[in-house]
Amino acid sequence: MSRFTEELRVIPRTAWVIAVLAYACLAAVLLWVAVPNDAKLSHWPTAFQLLFALGIPVCLSLYVLLIGYINGDARRRGMRYVLWTFLAILIPNSIGIILYFILRDPCLVSCATCGSPERTNYAFCTKCGAQLSSACPACKRAVEPGWANCPYCGAKTAPEKKTS
Repeated sequence: MSRFTEELRVIPRTAWVIAVLAYACLAAVLLWVAVPNDAKLSHWPTAFQLLFALGIPVCLSLYVLLIGYINGDARRRGMRYVLWTFLAILIPNSIGIILYFILRDPCLVSCATCGSPERTNYAFCTKCGAQLSSACPACKRAVEPGWANCPYCGAKTAPEKKTS
């Protein structure tokens, strides 16, 4: 399965249903109400009228699916998904959507022992206590493998290599 297909599976079924209904309703209104009753649109060639009436609702459907993706992705990352969904909808000019993609948390990792989803900056699993990554010997916070000192407490994390 491709990465794109995996990301599409994040979108909840409700968002897919709303997107299809929004497309059908807007296309119907444009085809049977707006195009025949508008003086300028009624003079367009039939192909352009159809393209207009069936193409414009695609934008609305994509917007609904993007909001659905934000909801599902925030849920997958352990974030406050209801808050981010409302922010993406209510902040105008797509600024809420842009903010989500800038500020979103990294994906959760699974514990190798119990399979529980955990944040990437955790050193130990919250369910079973298994070690997820390297930890500072003094304060037990997560540290990266190449660090010589803990950024939180300053303790040495690895023995210094002697140069001869």
